[in-house]
Amino acid sequence: MLYDLTVVQFSKMLNNLGQILEKGESFANFKKVDMAILLNSRLAPDQFNLIRQVQIACDTAKLGVARLTDNLASVPKHDDTETTLVALQARIRSVVEYLATFTPEDFANAATIHVSQPRWEGRYLSGDEFAVQHAIPNFYFHITTAYAILRHNGVDIGKKDYLGPLPYKS
Repeated sequence: MLYDLTVVQFSKMLNNLGQILEKGESFANFKKVDMAILLNSRLAPDQFNLIRQVQIACDTAKLGVARLTDNLASVPKHDDTETTLVALQARIRSVVEYLATFTPEDFANAATIHVSQPRWEGRYLSGDEFAVQHAIPNFYFHITTAYAILRHNGVDIGKKDYLGPLPYKS
């Protein structure tokens, strides 16, 4: 289940984010607004801008999966130097490609593994706790905030863009 909640959903939502960013670019072109204005927009003065929201969503996905599978050595490095839509799209693709290297079998011990981070000062969460209470909510927070920044700036996106295609059954 943790594979589906992380790898599958993170990949889907990152792809949705990429499409939302493309709609932002179309909007900027139509309105003759420099895309850099949208990329540097934020919802509040003390909140990260759109670029940083995308970076953190990507980092949360790749590091969350790596921590759950005890695979931190395999994480692709990103220097947080993106300033353009092209660079952000490349980062999203890089993370989705990385996530595609995982299988459900890689998550065999994920629920019970001890997950920690340097800023937790030696404390840890079980894999289940880490996924459900930290990685997944943090990931969706940054995806949602990126969506909200674009929507707030007038980009014509809606819930269907955020959710992406659903696997409806008849």
